[in-house]
Amino acid sequence: MMKPARAASRRYLSTSPFAPRPADPPAEQYAAEDRVTHDKYGLGRVVLVEDDTAVVVDFGSRQVRILTPCAKLTKL
Repeated sequence: MMKPARAASRRYLSTSPFAPRPADPPAEQYAAEDRVTHDKYGLGRVVLVEDDTAVVVDFGSRQVRILTPCAKLTKL
């Protein structure tokens, strides 16, 4: 009498194209007076937040409107 075949357990492969995509990290929320740093402009302070779509940042020599999320903008 033959034994029934057992299904082999499958390994999880992070590079599999069929694996579910990992969840994106939550977008950073900014508020007025937050200190931030930008890769191009340097240190600055958030002056205005526009409906979580953009922030206006004062970098000392100029004010720049930056769309969010922005990989180059980091909250300190």
